Amino acid sequence: MTESFGREQVLELCAGLPATTDERPFGPETAVAKVVGKVFAIVPLDAPVGSETVTLKVAPPHGEALVRDHAWVRPGYHMNKRHWVTVALNGDEVDHQLVIDLVINSYDLVVAGLPRAQRP
Repeated sequence: MTESFGREQVLELCAGLPATTDERPFGPETAVAKVVGKVFAIVPLDAPVGSETVTLKVAPPHGEALVRDHAWVRPGYHMNKRHWVTVALNGDEVDHQLVIDLVINSYDLVVAGLPRAQRP
């Protein structure tokens, strides 16, 4: 991806996924992407440029491996540390394609947990 990959690109990616809504249940400073009412991405809007992050749902073994293998992935901020990771969006070492894959994976995990009749 490009050097300018940040929260705006993550929000655009989330908005482009089927049945996704952008909500602000924690106030105007935090965007929460939901699919059929279930959270799959949390993006702080008040973080200074250069320290932007996104918090995403992961399968526990996948999350453990990501945290272990990538300095820019941490256990989920204010979330269940086994099921969520917080991913830095800025920095030379950040793999933007992996961030895109993680957003889509988070969405897919949430969709898979929905009753069949509610899945987009």
